[in-house]
Amino acid sequence: MDLPMPINQPAMFIADALGLDFLNSIATPADVPVDWIADGRGLVDWLGQADLVPADMLEEIAGRAMPGELDRVADQARDLREWFRHFVRARMGSPLDQDALAALAPLNRLLARDEAYRRIAPDDHGRLVLEDARRWRSPEALLIPIGEAMARVVAGEDFAQIKACQGRACTLLFADHTRGHARRWCSMSVCGNRAKVLAHRDRKKAH
Repeated sequence: MDLPMPINQPAMFIADALGLDFLNSIATPADVPVDWIADGRGLVDWLGQADLVPADMLEEIAGRAMPGELDRVADQARDLREWFRHFVRARMGSPLDQDALAALAPLNRLLARDEAYRRIAPDDHGRLVLEDARRWRSPEALLIPIGEAMARVVAGEDFAQIKACQGRACTLLFADHTRGHARRWCSMSVCGNRAKVLAHRDRKKAH
């Protein structure tokens, strides 16, 4: 079995829900599985691409982290990812109800560690506004916005319309927001086209 490898290309955001895009941060876009959060630097880069943490704060946290500290947080993020993958895959295809609450205890524990608050600050036009802010006391705080993204999937998405791509080797998940809920592929330009090519080959073999 090929081990997931870190990759330098941009992460994929195809799920129409950031909490599911987090699950898709490990994938097999070609022949070899790759992991965008294989280490601490990968986690920082993924959070920046997902726009979950301000860029200046990411660099500040990375700059003051102790050796190996970000890698340990990335380990926790991968554990969180696989826990949530199990939760989603076990329940996708049917509406979610309160019976799932007990299984969500690990996510609620993570969210309870948040140090969010609100403050008055100027906006881009110099007007005073009430904005959300957060204290980032340690690199582990980087897990909080990931937890929020997962919580939005739980509370805001119809689990009956969370789907797995039908590509033969694809592992990506997405929320189907299309009219008629007819989406089948992570991307028509990738798995959709591959399926068309394979179907064409199969038809030629049949004749």
